[in-house]
Parts: sequence; C-alpha cells; structure tokens
Amino acid sequence: MVEGIEGPAPESNRLPRPFDTDKLTSARVYDYLLGGKDNYDVDQDMARQMLSSTPELKTLAWFTRSFMHKAVETAADAGIRQFIDLGSGTPNSPNVHEVAREVEPSARVVYVDYDQIVVTHCDALLARSPGVAALWGDVRRPHDILDELVDLELIDLDEPVAITLVSVLHYVMDHEHPAEILAALRDRIAPGSYLAITHGSSDSSPEILQVLAGTNDTSAQVAFRSTAQTEAFLTGFELLEPGVVPVQQWLRPGLPDTRMVMLGAIGRKP
Repeated sequence: MVEGIEGPAPESNRLPRPFDTDKLTSARVYDYLLGGKDNYDVDQDMARQMLSSTPELKTLAWFTRSFMHKAVETAADAGIRQFIDLGSGTPNSPNVHEVAREVEPSARVVYVDYDQIVVTHCDALLARSPGVAALWGDVRRPHDILDELVDLELIDLDEPVAITLVSVLHYVMDHEHPAEILAALRDRIAPGSYLAITHGSSDSSPEILQVLAGTNDTSAQVAFRSTAQTEAFLTGFELLEPGVVPVQQWLRPGLPDTRMVMLGAIGRKP
C-alpha cells in the first residue's frame, strides 16, 4: 500500500462536479483546443485567454494527441493487447481503441476519468464497441481503479498492459502524491507493460506560466514540473528513446518549438 493515496481523496474546489457546466474543467478546455464541441462558455473563455498569449496552443494540443497515438501504436506493435487510458478526457477520434485496433483488432481498452460528463460521453460513444469500456475513477486512488478493472474482468493485470496518462499528472498537486500514484501503478502491472505520460514543463515561457496561474483553485489548476521531476515519475521503467523530451520531438524532425512546453515519455517495465 502506498501511503498518502489510499485514504479518502482530498476535496477541493479543483474537483469537477457532475454536470456542472458553470465550472471550468481541463477536459473541456482540451476538447475545445482540439476542435471538439463538448465544451461550454467557461471552458471556451479560458481557452481563448490562453490562445491570446499562446496562439500555437492548438498546435501543441495536436502534438500531444499525436504523441498519445504514437505511444499506443508503440505498445501495440510490441504485443500489448490491453490499454488503460487514465484521465481520458472527452472523446476525440481517433481514440485509443481506434489506434490500438489498427494494429490488433481484438485489443481491449478502458477509458477512465473523474469527470462524470466525460464518462457519459465515453459510454455513449462506446455503447456498440465490444471490448471497450468507460469507468469513473479518481487517478489519485490508483489501487481502487485497478481493483475495479480486475473485479469487472475488464483488464488482466497478470498480463502486460499499456497505460496512458496524457496531460494528467500536472493536474495532480504535490500534496496529492503524483510520484506515489505512478509507483502504485508500476508495482501492480506485469513485466513488459508500458506507461506513457505527457506533462507540462516548468521550462515553458514565463508569460505562459502567468496565464496558467489564472486556473488556480479550479479543476484546471496545474503544477508544471521540470524535466528531472518528470523523469523521476518513471523510476523503475526503462525509458524509450528519445527519453523525456518535448512531445513534438517524438513525432518527426523539424516540428516547431512552442512557448508552452509539453514533455512526453514512454517507459517499459522490465
């Protein structure tokens, strides 16, 4: 048991409330940046504020989404047939199951999110997709999520699995023990499993960090961290090349730098 993540999850104004369209949520801001329609005025206002100082933010959102696709393809090509998308956010095609099933049509995928609106959208999308499921879960309670996945026979933790945490961990504050969350996941998954993360970098430009400070005390509050701190989250995993680098460096040469830096990394449990 990992101390600090097994007791009652801390409550705060940052947590999304079911179907509360007056409160900002990170999932809906991200959906807006990706061109989705499952967002509301409060989310659009924050996204526009961010875009006013960082017009390349939509491009970065697509770099990040493309990194997720690459991570899923990498795991599927390595023989992984089970996928858990933690903090999945509002569905935007191609989703994890669509990418994984391009490699292996029988791949099993579970989407997990804390926002009930997101889970509802996932349920509607996946209603006719056997082997694909949506689950409500709090990433700060990883054992509860894994236990439910096993109890519902959605995932076999005795077999390798791929876990994606795309733009999730920077919404976990230091007092919510992000390193312990990843350690809990690492210790429960089988050897040969993959873990892919993206994380906002404290090397982002100061004006970007200042804009993000406007999200404090909302569910979109962030804690951007250094490359070294992000790499430490993957202790116990073998890092794939090119390591912990801006996400666009995982895609192809020549993609532009962005003032908001989003780090990406893929690890394999030996």
